[in-house]
Amino acid sequence: MQYSDPATLAFLRSRRSHPPKLLAGPAPARDELLALLEIAARVPDHGKLEPWRFIVLGRETLDRLAPLVAEHVLAKGGDEAAAEKARSAFGSPLIVAVVSAPVESPKIPEWEQFLSAGAVCLQLLNASLAAGYGAAWLTGPATDPDFAREHLGLAENERVAGLIHIGRRGSAPPDRPRPDVAARTSFL
Repeated sequence: MQYSDPATLAFLRSRRSHPPKLLAGPAPARDELLALLEIAARVPDHGKLEPWRFIVLGRETLDRLAPLVAEHVLAKGGDEAAAEKARSAFGSPLIVAVVSAPVESPKIPEWEQFLSAGAVCLQLLNASLAAGYGAAWLTGPATDPDFAREHLGLAENERVAGLIHIGRRGSAPPDRPRPDVAARTSFL
């Protein structure tokens, strides 16, 4: 039996991220966010290792971290403009840090586990968009291992795979040019 879901294909064909500066509150309620995280966790995970975890950064935490990430940028040699950009990135109503947390495995290499964490990022992004929110997957200075260990509680072997910004959609962002898939595809 062949299964087709034209609505999902249409969504994927037209999906686009919403820059954090265009997001407004309120963020998803806790129960709605947990449902989105359950969807995000339905990704390829060879060996069923669950080599990732979530850290939810609400408004109060983001307000506390914003000046700290700006200080981090300055301490690493960045200028005031870079520090302000890092601070303003924490203006989103909610950010979910998707953490790559590799598990010791004789069969599943760490790089494959990191790809699973990346898949979680994209799944959470798309689930948020499909639920009617605006969302974006970013990285930036807050994903620096030193900052993440000190302020997000990451272990030595963990890395932030992505920061998923979620909020109510503001004005629609302009679409960006898309890749020429035919020019980037080889058939052997």
